[in-house]
Amino acid sequence: MEKKDQTRYDKAMVNRIARATGHLKMVRDMVEQERDCSEVLIQLAAVKSAVNGAGKEILKQYMEECVDQELRQQDNEGMGKLKKGIDSFIK
Repeated sequence: MEKKDQTRYDKAMVNRIARATGHLKMVRDMVEQERDCSEVLIQLAAVKSAVNGAGKEILKQYMEECVDQELRQQDNEGMGKLKKGIDSFIK
């Protein structure tokens, strides 16, 4: 990935994480305010979705760059890392 594209990707990832952090802070505030459980659950679903979206993007990036390079070098260690990462993410 070119430097310019990497910078754009990094900024987008930081924005995704900031969005998830904002949702999570809102959940905390809602619990402190004793808001309705259904509202809290909706906000928690937003947190989960934001975190999963960030994870998917990181996984795609990893596959596009690292795994492709490791396959060309016939590095089986890279595939092991990918499998471990997927297992951790999907738990």
